[in-house]
Amino acid sequence: MTSCFEISRRCPETGARRGRLTTRHGTVETPVFMPVGTRGTVKAMTPGEMEELGAEIILGNTYHLFLRPGLEIIGRAGGLHRFSNWRCSLLTDSGGFQVFSLAKLRKITPDGVKFASHIDGSRFFLGPVESMHIQRVLDSDIVMAFDECTPYPATFAQAEKSLRMTLRWERMSFEQELNPGQLRFGIVQGSLYRDLRIHSARELAAIDFDGYSIGGLSVGEPEEAMFECLDYTVPEMPAEKPRYLMGVGTPKQIVEAVARGVDMFDCVMPTRLGRHGSAFVGTTTIPVKAGRYAEDFTPIDPNCECYACRNFTRAYIRHLFNVGEILGVRLVTLHNIHYFLTLMRRIRAAIENGTFSELRREFA
Repeated sequence: MTSCFEISRRCPETGARRGRLTTRHGTVETPVFMPVGTRGTVKAMTPGEMEELGAEIILGNTYHLFLRPGLEIIGRAGGLHRFSNWRCSLLTDSGGFQVFSLAKLRKITPDGVKFASHIDGSRFFLGPVESMHIQRVLDSDIVMAFDECTPYPATFAQAEKSLRMTLRWERMSFEQELNPGQLRFGIVQGSLYRDLRIHSARELAAIDFDGYSIGGLSVGEPEEAMFECLDYTVPEMPAEKPRYLMGVGTPKQIVEAVARGVDMFDCVMPTRLGRHGSAFVGTTTIPVKAGRYAEDFTPIDPNCECYACRNFTRAYIRHLFNVGEILGVRLVTLHNIHYFLTLMRRIRAAIENGTFSELRREFA
């Protein structure tokens, strides 16, 4: 199998790597943050705006797109790229996270999961065969294997049982046919149990996935427990393949994971906080919609060069939220996505010029 990933630089003091991931729709510079477009759109943003911000890859979700608008419509449109007019790379989650997040609406079987739709209660089945078929119709560039995201906390017995099933599902996922050029990633699970994580990573490394992900973190565990899990999990993952930490996270978490050798990230945080009026500034967030900013005529971040910060003040954006104008949501969301993409550019530059450890101290 031809490699889709190339590492060009390594940090001499940490495990940070500078690389390049190639898909059918272009080159993705790593470490990379992937904005989340669960239902075929990054909330409040147009595809053109995302490209202007420098996003090279975004996410879509198999479960949600399967329910609405459905495979027939997306298939007739020619796949998710054409349906959503997204021209760059696209990764689709397998639906495995919904096995965790919609626990009250599902029943797990050896071959997959019986769901009651969260929309209308209609019943359907989703397993590795079905997930791979859906992602083939979506025609995403990166396809995620079907897994179960183990909840936190979980006993060792619960996590072990879940992992056995996940490994079976992932082997089945690997066996399914995909479209030419689609890449396939496996997902390491095992909760916070060292032995299970290492076993999972080694079992998956024996399968020639194009990349490997770490799932089941950022589900309620303490931050230090996440970092400790990465310390013993990442070294077991193939060094020549891209490593993806799913659903993470805060700027500090991203920087610390990069220091441990992770290459790819996604999180709803920039858009979710943007909808609620919280903006990333420096190493923290500020509640722009709060009353304290009613007469603050400075930008969200005076050091930021995004469209929102170049053209509007905190007072104006606070006013937009106060009167329910959607432009407020769009401006803070745009700023937050710009912040995360800029952070990744800073990380890549720091690895290249040998100053990553300094940047890491800034966020610590």
